[in-house]
Amino acid sequence: MLHPPPVATADSVETSELAPESLRPWLAEFARIPTMLDLSEPLAQVPQTATTIVLRAEHAGTRDALVVGPQTKATYWRPNKPAGCVRLRLVPGAVRSLLGVPATDLTDRAVRLEDLPGPAADLAAELVELAPDEIIRYLEDELPRRIADDPAQRDHRHLLAAAVAAISADQPVPVPELAARLSVSERQLRNLFASGIGVSPKHFARIDRVRKVLSHAGTIPWAELAAANGYYDQSHMSADFRTLMGVPPTMFFRGRLPAPTPCKPLSKLH
Repeated sequence: MLHPPPVATADSVETSELAPESLRPWLAEFARIPTMLDLSEPLAQVPQTATTIVLRAEHAGTRDALVVGPQTKATYWRPNKPAGCVRLRLVPGAVRSLLGVPATDLTDRAVRLEDLPGPAADLAAELVELAPDEIIRYLEDELPRRIADDPAQRDHRHLLAAAVAAISADQPVPVPELAARLSVSERQLRNLFASGIGVSPKHFARIDRVRKVLSHAGTIPWAELAAANGYYDQSHMSADFRTLMGVPPTMFFRGRLPAPTPCKPLSKLH
């Protein structure tokens, strides 16, 4: 059996909880990463399909409100300043109503929350000053009165939720079958994913499978793990893992990782 990799991931050091029902039209999870004082070890960010509002607080006092779009491949970096953060993960389909842009505009990018055209931008200055325990109550007061729950957007969220559940199931549904089940064309489904999530249904499935491999590696043999997650065989799993994580799974879990790179610079949306 392989042990967990000798590199922390952002997901492994966070604690998370589901957003309260009052915020479910927009937010899925509320997560915290404690202030990390040890800067000697690299940190990995595994691929992620969610768009996330990140409220970052450096140990020295600097605070930022950022938006990190879906990340299609893993990144590895070494923190250069002690910092912690609160991460607010958006539900599929909520990006445009909260941030004012389609999710695909944010894919593999990080931007300042205040630079976006949506109503959440007006909350940036207040959010960075709140203690973590105050954020949910503040959002429960502010979001419902600032964002009208448009019926069309609500329908899109429900459709995406059904699609995501089917793709993430133990027996995932192929895209053509999924489109037929949801009574939409494959093109409509791809457009819905691009606007509401930021990646295609196929790439969503690839990220979901790799995250499952990361969660269950070491518990069962590689061949069984590949079969359990919808891969053709172990070599297919290894190739897909390498594409998204930068190294094959055996190397990742032995700590033979890509060299850390600097954090991506913040983007400007035009």
